Amino acid sequence: MKSMPYDAIIIGAGHNGLVTAAYLAKAGRRVLVLERRETLGGAAATGEIFPGFKFNTGAHDAGLFRQEIIDELDLKKHRVEMIESPVAVFAPQPDNTSLTLWRDQEKNIAEIAKFSRADAEKFPAFIRLVSKLTEVLDSIMLLTPPSVTQNTLDELLVWAKAGLKLKRAGKHEMMEFLRVLPMTVTEFLNEWFENEALKAVLGSAGVTGSMQGPQASGTTFMMLYHYLGAENGGFKSSRFVKGGIGRLAAALASAARQHGAEIRTGAEVAQIKLNEGKATGVVLKSGEEISARVVISNADPRRTFFDLAGAPNLGPTFVRRVRNIRFRGNTAKVNLALSDLPRFRSPEAHLSGHIIICPSLEYLERAYDDAKYGRHSQKPYLDIVIPTVLDSSLAPAGRHVMSITMQYAPYKLRESNWDESREKLGDHIINTLAEYAPNIKDLILHRQVITPLDWERDYALTEGCIFHGQMGLDQLLFMRPVAGCGQYRTPIESLYLCGAGTHPGGGVTGAPGHNAAREILKDWKRKA
Repeated sequence: MKSMPYDAIIIGAGHNGLVTAAYLAKAGRRVLVLERRETLGGAAATGEIFPGFKFNTGAHDAGLFRQEIIDELDLKKHRVEMIESPVAVFAPQPDNTSLTLWRDQEKNIAEIAKFSRADAEKFPAFIRLVSKLTEVLDSIMLLTPPSVTQNTLDELLVWAKAGLKLKRAGKHEMMEFLRVLPMTVTEFLNEWFENEALKAVLGSAGVTGSMQGPQASGTTFMMLYHYLGAENGGFKSSRFVKGGIGRLAAALASAARQHGAEIRTGAEVAQIKLNEGKATGVVLKSGEEISARVVISNADPRRTFFDLAGAPNLGPTFVRRVRNIRFRGNTAKVNLALSDLPRFRSPEAHLSGHIIICPSLEYLERAYDDAKYGRHSQKPYLDIVIPTVLDSSLAPAGRHVMSITMQYAPYKLRESNWDESREKLGDHIINTLAEYAPNIKDLILHRQVITPLDWERDYALTEGCIFHGQMGLDQLLFMRPVAGCGQYRTPIESLYLCGAGTHPGGGVTGAPGHNAAREILKDWKRKA
C-alpha cells in the first residue's frame, strides 16, 4: 500500500521530533510524524501506570526547555503551564541534618552559613560567575555547529557573535570559561567551598546521565549545562509541567497539528527507503510504504544509521565512527504510588523541589566506582521528586507519586542481567531511601522499576543512554554525533537527525529539534 508523498516524515514523537514537526508545519510544509508507541513524548512522557496515578515515566523536569520555543510556538495557548517550586533542592544528610537551597538567595546564604560561614560569604560570587559562564553556553544552544571542513560566511558570523559575547564578558571571565570547562567538578568546587554537603548538591549535576564520576574531566561543563537558564539557587535548572511532562509533548503535538501536521501512534518504522543513496520515505513494520521529500530521525544515531538506514549504505569510515559513539547508559528509575508523604529524619524537610541523596562528592565517586566494574552502586546517588506536592492532579486525593532517578546502574552487568536484577535493584533503591525516610516502605502502594535495558527495549534508547550518546567533550558541537555529521545533515541525501544525539545534546531542551528544522528549511530554500 502506498500513500501520497509528504514534504517530511519524522521518525519518533519524542519532544525534539515534535518540535521539528511544529516548526516545519508552521512553515507550510506537509509533515507526518510516526511514533511506534501509543504515547507521545518518548522518554519525556506521562502515563497512568497504576489506576489513578500518573507518572513521568522518563524525564520529570523541563527546566532546560527553551523559552524561545514556548514563545514561538505559542505553547501556552496549547495548555502548557510550568510550575516552579520555591525550594530548589532538599538534601538530607546521614547525621539527620539537611541542606536546603531555595530560589531566594538570601535564604541560601543563611542556610549555608549553618554549615560554613566562609562558604556562605563566597556563595554570591560563585552564583555570579556561574551565571556569566552559562550565559555563554546559552548563546550557542540554538546555533548550528560549525562545519569540520568548510564554513559559509553566515555560519562564521553567527559564531563570531557568540565569541564576541564571551569577550564582552570580560578578560577574566573569558579566561575562566576556557579554564573551567574541561575541569573536574570536584576540582572546580574545591576551589570555592569547604562543606561537603554543599559541594555534593552543586556538583551532582555534573554527572547527570553520564558514565563518569565527579573526578572526571569535563564534568564542570556538564554541571554548567544543567544550570542553563537557572534561577534556582545554584542548583540545576528546574521546572515541572502541570499535569505531567507529557503535557509538553501534547502541547507540541497540538501546535504541530494546528499547522497541518499529521501524527500517527502505533506506527513503527522498520526501514528508511533509499533510492540511489537518497532517502525517499519509510517502510512501516506493517509493510506500509510512505514517501517524502526528506526523512528526519528523532531516534539515536546508531539506531538511525544501523537499524533503519543500514550500515551497508554508508562508507566504512563513517560506520566506524558511529560504532565508536559512547552510549553507556547508567541510570535507573523507580516510580512509586504512595499513600502519604514520606517523613524524613531531618526535622526540616522541604519536599516540593528535588530531593537529593548524595552526602559528598566522594560518595558520588564511590558510587561510580561500582559501575566501572559492572555492578550497580552499593550506595547510589538518588534524585527524587514528588510532583504531587505541587500538582494534586497526578494522584487520587491524599495520595502521592514519587519518582526516583538512580545512578549508577550500568547497562552491562558483569555477573547478572537486568531481567534477573530489576526487582533487586528496586529493593536496594528503596532501602537506601529508607535510611533517610524510614516510613517509606509502609507507604508504597505500587512500584515500577525501569532499568537501562528497559530504556532500550521500551523507549528505543541504545544501551539505555538517556542522552542518545554520552556528553563528553569529545562528543559535543561538530563532533556530535560524529565528526562530519554535526549539522543535522547526514551522509545520506535527504536524511536528517533531530534528536538528542545532535547538538547541543540531551535533556528536555527542544534545541536539537528547533535547530534541525531551521537547517532543513534552509536547505529547501537553497534548492527552490
